[in-house]
Amino acid sequence: MMQKIVVELEGVWVLKHREDEELPIAKLRSLLQSDDVAVENASLTSLTLLVKGEMQDADRIADHIKTVLATHYPGEKIEEILNLEITQVEDEANSGAIDYDTLLESIRSELLGEDEKERMDDVSKVSEIVSELVGASEFKSLIGEIIKIAPQLIADKTQAVFKGRSYIFSIGDGYGLTTYLDLLAQTLSATKLCSMHPYPVLEEKLAPHKEGTEPFEGVMRTLQNGDKNKVRVLCIDISEWLGKTDSHQFKLLLRAIEKTMGEFIIVFRVPFLEKDVLADLSFSLNDLLSVKTISFPPFTREDLKICAERELKSYGFTVSKNAWEFLLARIMEEKGDGKFYGLNTVKKVARELVYNKQLDNAGKKKAGHTINCGDTRALCSNVEDTLSGMEQLNRLVGNEQVKKKVEELIAQIELSARQNTGERPCIHMRFVGNPGTGKTTVARIIGKILKEKGLLRVGNFYEYAGRDFCGRYIGETAPKTASICRDAYGSVLFIDEAYSLYRGDDNDRDYGREAIDTLIAEMENHRSDLVVIMAGYTDDMEKLMRGNQGLASRMPYTIEFPNFTREQLYEIYVSMVKARFKYDEKLFDAAHEYFLSLSDETINAKEFSNARFVRNLFERTWAKAAMRSQLANKTEMILTKDDFVRASGEKEFTFNIQKKSRIGF
Repeated sequence: MMQKIVVELEGVWVLKHREDEELPIAKLRSLLQSDDVAVENASLTSLTLLVKGEMQDADRIADHIKTVLATHYPGEKIEEILNLEITQVEDEANSGAIDYDTLLESIRSELLGEDEKERMDDVSKVSEIVSELVGASEFKSLIGEIIKIAPQLIADKTQAVFKGRSYIFSIGDGYGLTTYLDLLAQTLSATKLCSMHPYPVLEEKLAPHKEGTEPFEGVMRTLQNGDKNKVRVLCIDISEWLGKTDSHQFKLLLRAIEKTMGEFIIVFRVPFLEKDVLADLSFSLNDLLSVKTISFPPFTREDLKICAERELKSYGFTVSKNAWEFLLARIMEEKGDGKFYGLNTVKKVARELVYNKQLDNAGKKKAGHTINCGDTRALCSNVEDTLSGMEQLNRLVGNEQVKKKVEELIAQIELSARQNTGERPCIHMRFVGNPGTGKTTVARIIGKILKEKGLLRVGNFYEYAGRDFCGRYIGETAPKTASICRDAYGSVLFIDEAYSLYRGDDNDRDYGREAIDTLIAEMENHRSDLVVIMAGYTDDMEKLMRGNQGLASRMPYTIEFPNFTREQLYEIYVSMVKARFKYDEKLFDAAHEYFLSLSDETINAKEFSNARFVRNLFERTWAKAAMRSQLANKTEMILTKDDFVRASGEKEFTFNIQKKSRIGF
């Protein structure tokens, strides 16, 4: 009997060892050669062996191959660089062995050719860059595939087969699209598959379809200016045409692209989408083109850390171990407004950090290049103070009922967690009430308390608005929502204006319903490792829950936030002043009179912003005092009654004053 073993080594990995005294395939051949093992075929990355004996003999040789690689290349993950296939050979007589010396000499001769050596050098450089990319596993595989097949295509003069292929890149804004396009062009040039244009990459974006407009004008002009002798990578953003790629108008574009094959390598760019949506898109485009889909998932928390570390290192700075918590928290703050741009945002944060560090160094006349905890902590806008969660809760002005309810909920959750039922309790909540009543502050404190009690493993706080979960295009919403939830595992995910996810109709183009479905799945699947708190107006939140019974059943805890009383609004104002500035006692007399004069109609209005209203008035008082001090050329600023009177007299604050005086005040 004869068994065949096909050994395939990962192409990019092989190229890293091109300077070794003996190539990996040659090393395997020399160590495996015996009377029972013959070589049928070999290349730089593959080896086909014929083994005399039964299947168990081939299995023994296969195990030996893994041992050889692990011994000679320690530290490598063999399962990632090696692929083995064993089959039985029916006709043993037709299987002949190739002379090893002749094979090895032919391989070495091939490598020693000047053109080939230059190609290998160029390919090695590109491979090294690609291997260092963060994430992008599917793109790395694509580059490895191109490097692997290029010599065969060139040898058979079938490069046109490759030039007829197109790609879909599913990637979010700021996640390195231009970098990946450049690397694709560099790979084509290095492998000699294509003779590339001096300006090898072009990017176009299709405009939305509108009557009387030509959305493909720019792309058509580019296609008409192609060069039959020089290839370019042309990236066409078709995001605005998702769901319309089967239209007659779009098919005309595909036909125009088809006619220019050989002049352009086409990359269709779309946002990061669901797999089934990408499959439908690929099926639609494959009517006229041969298309391969490459997805670029959003960076994980660990990916972001690597990106930040590399960016800081490029400026000559390192980060101490205890500083990472706040640096990552700062990056997560950037994600919290729903407008995160991946690597671009990370680079922005790194530049801020380096600048602030150098500013501090200049002031202290030192030259430290290690980012410490204080440096990263100073970047965070929501740094927690040293008080415990319960101490922060008790320090809040007013809302005694809210404090009591929070304490009851925490006790209930803690008790449920202690019971050995094998399942942690569901701890999602809904906060209902008008703006400025403390919902965000209390949600942040709850996260801290749950962390301190061991009920949350991370305890971070992520704040989003309801519509931040909705994508712009078909298939974008679910992965976007899932990504937000993944960031918040082990922490609190706070969703303000959550009612905006539900419009109360069956509009298929509203992605709020899709976001809710994904949220429900995440809330259920990670019920013990994620706290989702939805907040909004009482009536609107009731409408949201009535329209989504699955959501209501997964949010067993509700806390109502009443409007602050006039006295509580005054107390909040006083606490803001005392925490920041020196002041004249008469200021508080004027402030007390003002807040007690607010009408019932004003403080009970749905749009009244409670503590937010107080903060606006405080900041306006501060501004008046600053201007007065500047005009008087004073270095010390003291808030006075006159500052408050001028601030409260402005239009946005005067309409809130009662027209009639109140008896007893």
